[in-house]
Amino acid sequence: MLIPRPLVTRSEKVMSGAVVFAGTRVPVQTLIDYVEEGGRLDDFLEDFPTVSREHAVAVLELMKESVMLHASPA
Repeated sequence: MLIPRPLVTRSEKVMSGAVVFAGTRVPVQTLIDYVEEGGRLDDFLEDFPTVSREHAVAVLELMKESVMLHASPA
């Protein structure tokens, strides 16, 4: 399956402007909530079949890159 570019989008016309997985109406916050609550990626993907594993992993990688870029030196 192809991973959409951009990975995420935001529009007032879709989910009231929430950041969503591109091409879906699934908020990225929903994946974050799953992780925070100890959920598994497989559970998220089962509950939101419009998001592919590759797309979810790419968004997680994007979040990881953002954290690394914003880390302050000790």
